[in-house]
Amino acid sequence: MKIIIAGAGDVGFHLAKLLSYESQDTYVIDFDGDKLNYINNNLDVITKKGDATSVKLLKEIGIEKADLLLAVTESQNTNFTISVIGKALGVKKTIARIKNQEFLETKDVNFKDFGVDFMISPQELAADEIKMLLNQSSFNDTVAFENGLFNVMGTSLTYKSPIVDLTVKEAKDKFNMVDFITIAIKREGVAQTIIPRGDTVYKMSDQVYFSVPNYSLDKLYPIIGKEHLDINNVMILGGSGIGQKTARNLCKDNFKVKLIEKNKNKAIRLAEELSNTLVINGDGRKLELLEEECIRQMDAFIAVTGDSETNIMSCLVAKSKGVKKTIALVENMDYINISQTIGIDTLINKKLIAASNIFRHIRKGEILALANLHNIDAEVFEFEVQPNAKVTEKPIKELRFPREAVFGGIIRNEKALMSFGNMQIQNGDKVIVFCLPEAISTVEELFN
Repeated sequence: MKIIIAGAGDVGFHLAKLLSYESQDTYVIDFDGDKLNYINNNLDVITKKGDATSVKLLKEIGIEKADLLLAVTESQNTNFTISVIGKALGVKKTIARIKNQEFLETKDVNFKDFGVDFMISPQELAADEIKMLLNQSSFNDTVAFENGLFNVMGTSLTYKSPIVDLTVKEAKDKFNMVDFITIAIKREGVAQTIIPRGDTVYKMSDQVYFSVPNYSLDKLYPIIGKEHLDINNVMILGGSGIGQKTARNLCKDNFKVKLIEKNKNKAIRLAEELSNTLVINGDGRKLELLEEECIRQMDAFIAVTGDSETNIMSCLVAKSKGVKKTIALVENMDYINISQTIGIDTLINKKLIAASNIFRHIRKGEILALANLHNIDAEVFEFEVQPNAKVTEKPIKELRFPREAVFGGIIRNEKALMSFGNMQIQNGDKVIVFCLPEAISTVEELFN
């Protein structure tokens, strides 16, 4: 597959990084020579300095033979232009990164007619993720498949968890009345993600990811030593696009929302647009204001200003005042792995979320969904099993599945099934797989 990425920023870099693990013919175009040099020094892709809207440049790198054009620069208008030109020059599929969520909602304009096959809004995706995190508030990462039939849940183990110091097999035997699969462990001070086996031992402070069918969700809380948190009162710091969209989403679900915005004109506009949200004009970095607005009575605090450090520090203040759940938006992807270390429940990066969402269009096989876990450089896939796929030939335990991947569950006839060794995968099944980058191509071959 030949793929052209326009834009070497965070989204473009993360896409290129994911693709560099495979034998894809990948090009990255950008004006910024420093960004391209960094990519050249770290990734196995081809870079081209220049203007991605240039017909001459696109022809030089063979746009007419390209399977996919990803326009992910910081400029929405530039991304549209690149997509339209690329489609006219013969690329098979285009994806444009956008900011205006209205484009996703309107039915009056068919953007495919102009050459834009798919649109991705990082702000929209981030707001949706925040809402999901609040609905499963005792976990710091959560991904739902097939409307929640199966769920991947991430949490940090404390001394209260009864599985600490048990092996995976011992925990499974002790809690045999609960259906769950441990798909990954991220350990403090260990760079490599652990794909757990039966003799893997759970340790305190481990960030553990479970795959859980919907009927076992409530039973998982005692295993991790936590209770389900009821989130009703939410404070949002920052009236950015993400803040606005999050407030609107939460009010639809009957959360009580306060939004603090420093800019007076923006606060007035938000108050007019968000009729069910209490909008406060003020500096949310000041403890006095937070106290006046009853920070101690909030169940969740979400910081989504344009400044990562402000978001982190304000969440730490909220946590010190007894807020149960804190979520901070960060621009620097290097921050993503430190959330539990510094005491914030979840750090999110809208560009990382967008890149992971885009990546599903690149995959082989019939992929219904793909998600990135916050603290792990890996993916969770949902495959739809096709007729005669290799994965249907033998029971799971005989498939020679790569050690860098693990089955997370099977959905058959809209029922959640556990993917244990004797299970035989069938045509039409929807299968959840957790996979480190180096095993992705092998896993895809099994589903082809």
